[in-house]
Amino acid sequence: MNRFVSLLLAGALALGAGLPSWSLEPKPAQDVLVVGHRNPDTDSIIGAIAVARLKTKLGVPAAPIAQGPVNPETQYVLDTFKLAAPPVETKVAGRKVILVDHSDYPQAPADLPKADVVGLVDHHKLGGLATEKPLEAWVFPVGSTSTIIARMYAAAKVPIPKDLAGGMLCAILSDTVIFKSPTTTAEDRATASRLAKLAGVKDVPALGLKLFEVKSQVKGVPAMDLLKRDFKSFTMNGRKVGVAQLEVVDLAILAPMRKDLLKAMTELKAEGYHSLLLMLTDVMKEGTDLLLVSDDEALVDAAMGAKAQGGTRWLPGVMSRKKQVIPNLEKAFK
Repeated sequence: MNRFVSLLLAGALALGAGLPSWSLEPKPAQDVLVVGHRNPDTDSIIGAIAVARLKTKLGVPAAPIAQGPVNPETQYVLDTFKLAAPPVETKVAGRKVILVDHSDYPQAPADLPKADVVGLVDHHKLGGLATEKPLEAWVFPVGSTSTIIARMYAAAKVPIPKDLAGGMLCAILSDTVIFKSPTTTAEDRATASRLAKLAGVKDVPALGLKLFEVKSQVKGVPAMDLLKRDFKSFTMNGRKVGVAQLEVVDLAILAPMRKDLLKAMTELKAEGYHSLLLMLTDVMKEGTDLLLVSDDEALVDAAMGAKAQGGTRWLPGVMSRKKQVIPNLEKAFK
């Protein structure tokens, strides 16, 4: 009888049947989660998708997630290039995580200290991230995370597919404000040109303008939602500072909403902020109308070289929160 059973088992194994699959194959590796910052923008969302796809292609199963729903511009990009939005997930404890487009704890999932951070892809300054083990880090001073991700694909000799090329092109156009931001580099321009060819985009400036036209569609959107659409929180010398930005093709679009936006800022400031700044950036005029609610307006005004005139602080040439606002504030708060 034992010999008969042995023969049956041998035959079953030869045919690939007869035993549960879990006893024959190892369990698949745990997925790595790839996540961008809170209040995700196009670069953050597309970056998570692109890095997850590259890692998976290289044999490391990875999945993109988002810390919140996509904004109208990002949804337009996803729809245009037939990409799926990552699922919203804010808990990463116990998981392997790759951060994209940020390295600040206030912008990361709240339980990030309980996760295993294995990678970082970012174009901002290092924001205090600390890890217990070495990690793969791609951090360069360029205008967009997607520019760095294009480097990663090239280094791995993995072709960028058409859908991702379109999304990454849009991320670069959005983050560099169609190459008008002072953060723009020659590499951003060259990368965008290559991505446009891969995506079949013939008129890059027209695509960029379309993105900002979508961003400018604010009618009917509650002021608090607009304030939080592109909002980042920072801790500066123990004080909580929030900086939001709305980029439009014409500031006249936002004129009827100024009072409501200021009211929303006052409400949000009550959540423990020392200062809240809202950059109303005019893409065509290349400048920013700064709204401010602060415990010390003089300090912020001095940092920004601003002076309120008729309730307006116009900052000519100021387009970048990362390069032209945050560094000045951090120096002032030290």
